[in-house]
Amino acid sequence: MTEQDDIDKLIRQMADELRARLEAARIGDALMVGIHTGGLWVARRLHRLLGLEQPLGELDISFYRDDFSRIGINPQVRPSRLPVSVDDRHILLVDDILHTGRTIRAAMNELFDYGRPASITLAVLGERSGRELPIQADVVGRHFDLGEHEHVKLSGPEPLRLSIVEAP
Repeated sequence: MTEQDDIDKLIRQMADELRARLEAARIGDALMVGIHTGGLWVARRLHRLLGLEQPLGELDISFYRDDFSRIGINPQVRPSRLPVSVDDRHILLVDDILHTGRTIRAAMNELFDYGRPASITLAVLGERSGRELPIQADVVGRHFDLGEHEHVKLSGPEPLRLSIVEAP
């Protein structure tokens, strides 16, 4: 089995778990939103597998981050695109890797600037230790046990590839 097969399998498992959650909660019209860049790549695949009716939304949270001094400003800021109102809508928020929780906090801040969702379900391809904020994913493809100076990186969009890299 190749790494690509593994990623495809993880995403199919995530789609199955999201489908079960939506059915159990009787949610028929969820809006999926992917966080640029890796989260959007994963969201595109999940959106297709789930056959969601609403178009896929996109968030670029660059201006919502609280750690500019540490990571710098993203040089490729893209516009966010939410195809429908988020008011009273069930949101499926998708990111690639959950680490500190700061990206998700920024994404939720931006979503609330657009309106008040009924709920937000967080799905991530991978998660690792090192949380700085009390945020956890509802659906996780894979848990990573990494050293203090290691990070998980998703490259893509075709093919999607996960790699462990040393922090700069």
